[in-house]
Amino acid sequence: MSEYDQIQKSSLKIKGLGDLSAGKKKKKKNKESKHRLEQVVTSQNEEEEEVKSKKAYIDKRTPAQVAFDKMQEKRQMERILKKASKTHKHRVEDFNRHLDNLTEHYDIPKVSWTK
Repeated sequence: MSEYDQIQKSSLKIKGLGDLSAGKKKKKKNKESKHRLEQVVTSQNEEEEEVKSKKAYIDKRTPAQVAFDKMQEKRQMERILKKASKTHKHRVEDFNRHLDNLTEHYDIPKVSWTK
């Protein structure tokens, strides 16, 4: 029985139940730490603004690359305008006309589960 002499014989204590528990007290937050955090954030923002103002973006692309990018943007705008010119109804009609022109080889065969 010497092995069982060290067992706790009282009821279990559960944290957070007020009178029954001897729970830990919450630490009060330090006002100084908040103030320091605010200073660090503001200093970081100021440093970022200074870096942005000091380093102006220098375009290192060749004239051919610049022309290529301009043409890409121009073609993309043309595609957007072309798609925006048709309504959904017109697109559906065009698609149906296209499907009518296809041969029956491409049709999906009907599947009947009852036969």
